[in-house]
Amino acid sequence: MSNIDTSNNAAGASAGSAANTALSSTMTQADFLKLMTAQLQAQDPTNPVDNSEFVSQMAQFSQLSATQQLDTDLNTFSGNVSSAAQSMQVINSANLVGRQVMVAANSASYQGQAVSGGVNVTSPGDVVVTVSDASGHTVRSIDLGSQSEGLARFSWDGTDDDGKPVADGTYTLSASSGSSALTTYVAGQVSGVGYGGDSVGTYLQVDGVGGVPLSQVAQIL
Repeated sequence: MSNIDTSNNAAGASAGSAANTALSSTMTQADFLKLMTAQLQAQDPTNPVDNSEFVSQMAQFSQLSATQQLDTDLNTFSGNVSSAAQSMQVINSANLVGRQVMVAANSASYQGQAVSGGVNVTSPGDVVVTVSDASGHTVRSIDLGSQSEGLARFSWDGTDDDGKPVADGTYTLSASSGSSALTTYVAGQVSGVGYGGDSVGTYLQVDGVGGVPLSQVAQIL
């Protein structure tokens, strides 16, 4: 009789150990119920597992379930905070509608009015801005002379190197200092604000440029 008792106690201890191991990892309520059912079916009716073990397992599962729920609640809260922050950014950016901004752009739409822009000068030196047409032909070269580090402003009046007016359309902008290419910017009026998803975020609709991420605004004029 003592041999049977020893075997049953060992089986109960083994089942309890398996339950503790399973509960220490990620599991669902359904997983726990399956584990409890299997343990009940495997025990010896004449020598059932001690009730205290079931109480301990239930307490562990309750703690695990509470932790998982807390994690879910925190993720939901984080998502709500992020959504609220994004909405607030869009609302605040609406104040820019009607304002002139300087944004990163390598092209500009010429519609009979001078194009204002800038160049991000990374180190002091002579800077040249090149305006090209849709075919890639240089229309105008604007020599800004020696510029210090920072944003150097320029303006193109819509004429070519011979002083002749060009046709309305979209023109490519590029800038260089020696052999180094520089980033160009274009000034335009903000006509709208929107949200382009997680990959874009808040964006501004800038006349003559199009949709531009808020992060690419260099100056508010």
